[in-house]
Amino acid sequence: MKMILVRRFRVLILMAFLVACALHIVLDLLPKLERRAAQPSGEPGCSCAHPAAEEAAPGWAQARGRPGEPLAAASAAGDSGWPNKHTLRILQDFSSDPSSNLTSHSLEKLPPVAEQAEGALQGQDPGVPPPQDPAHRPLLRDPGPHRPEASPGPSGDGSLLARLFQHPLYQVAVPPLTEDDVLFNVNSDIRFNPRAAAAAAENPDWPHEGPEDEEFLPTGEAAVDSYPNWLKFHIGINRYELYSRHNPAVDALLRDLGTQKITSVAMKSGGTQLKLVMTFQNYGQALFKPMKQTREQETPPDFFYFSDYERHNAEIAAFHLDRILGFRRVPPVAGRMVNMTKEIRDVTRDKKLWRTFFISPANNICFYGECSYYCSTEHALCGRPDQIEGSLAAFLPDLSLAKRKTWRNPWRRSYHKRKKAEWEVDPDYCEEVKQTPPYDSGHRILDVMDMTVFDFLMGNMDRHHYETFEKFGNETFIIHLDNGRGFGKHSHDELSILAPLQQCCRIRKSTYLRLQLLAREEYKLSLLMAESLRGDRVAPVLYPPHLEALDRRLRVVLQAVRDCVERDGLRSVVEDGLDPGHRVSAGR
Repeated sequence: MKMILVRRFRVLILMAFLVACALHIVLDLLPKLERRAAQPSGEPGCSCAHPAAEEAAPGWAQARGRPGEPLAAASAAGDSGWPNKHTLRILQDFSSDPSSNLTSHSLEKLPPVAEQAEGALQGQDPGVPPPQDPAHRPLLRDPGPHRPEASPGPSGDGSLLARLFQHPLYQVAVPPLTEDDVLFNVNSDIRFNPRAAAAAAENPDWPHEGPEDEEFLPTGEAAVDSYPNWLKFHIGINRYELYSRHNPAVDALLRDLGTQKITSVAMKSGGTQLKLVMTFQNYGQALFKPMKQTREQETPPDFFYFSDYERHNAEIAAFHLDRILGFRRVPPVAGRMVNMTKEIRDVTRDKKLWRTFFISPANNICFYGECSYYCSTEHALCGRPDQIEGSLAAFLPDLSLAKRKTWRNPWRRSYHKRKKAEWEVDPDYCEEVKQTPPYDSGHRILDVMDMTVFDFLMGNMDRHHYETFEKFGNETFIIHLDNGRGFGKHSHDELSILAPLQQCCRIRKSTYLRLQLLAREEYKLSLLMAESLRGDRVAPVLYPPHLEALDRRLRVVLQAVRDCVERDGLRSVVEDGLDPGHRVSAGR
């Protein structure tokens, strides 16, 4: 009798579970059936993909609609079509979650012990684009090489930046982009379905960017101009660069980073120092690094490079330096003053972060969060009284949409107080590197030299890993991420950063020519950086001696190349031709 009761009880539990599952399925299907029934007869259904559930937003405040709009109405509007909050949020980079991409990890979550360099991926030579499918529809409207250069800073008739970007060395155009050369195909990718985007145009929650009459093309498809600027930036990523020289969305995105309303905040997990993930009203996201040092403070001489502060102004300056050098491999970064009470504490759902807020004896609002270094009451971040300065770096696309491959930097430091890395004791180390994939073919070794020059100019010793987009294989650029430990010492030039260039004696011709141009008085690097940084909301970004150090270090780089040329000859040192796969524009 007892066994019969036990069996009946198990059957009841199983039936209750099956009923619950059936109810969940029905509730999930009802909205889709209602939307399909509401469509006019003969109109095809939306083919866009809707995620089943939204990832929890990193904010403590409840989700709310537009000002003055009831919450229920805002929710109903958000469900009316794509692009809505569910679809937009997945386009952001949640790379702090290790499960989001098993082949890519945040730079700061990698262990200090260096893993083996990963094997090479077979990629397509960017110089030989694959034959274009006759049925292939055009991609994004190509502005062409003859459009006026969008200046990263204040411009005008006497703008030094404008003159620099009109120079023939900066008029280098990429080949025509095919589907294999762009990160996202707007026309055929289900995540950018034009019909779904058109349906969402009636959604009042969708943040339109362009004029009313430009939201749709003559074909009835949604215009790219109606997308938010962070999405335009993502769509513009291709095999050769993060953004084109003529992309107006980059400057618009910089403005958004400094002005968009912050709706939620959470700590970025896994970092050595405190960083916050901020979400904006248009569903864009950025990484916030708060100010820890004043402009004139230098890194203490007794600090190891791996325990140095991460500087918010170094992130801002790195973006501008990367663009002036013609690389375009750093995601957009802008400075901003943030209200710690209204824009962090009151909008975060991260209880661990919220609990670290306190009022200092000077009546300033402070917090310290959780991290490996400098997250304690003694190292708290305090406002004046509640305003704090920081940098906001735009997120790259989510790893579930655009996987990134993480590579160990061959010239990675030991990250040890006493041990030295192999390259520091072996003068022939480069020969071994050049026999190891992916450095044994293609132009990856030249990309590493570009990164070396970039790091030396900033004084950044913390380049342990780098990333590339998996879709493009090995024939693509290196993404210059995590530059917060640059611009720490203006009075010292760390020559060991130049070891890759001195050991390999290789440099890309276009890089070498641009460096020579920036060493001339009429295109002085320090003056260009000063003009570019002048447009940031927290200007002046760099202490003047750091600008002077750029000119001094540039001369050191050029001397290192000259030494290599004298020893090995020009043809052996300078890679013949401009950037691989690139062509010089006919216009001057």
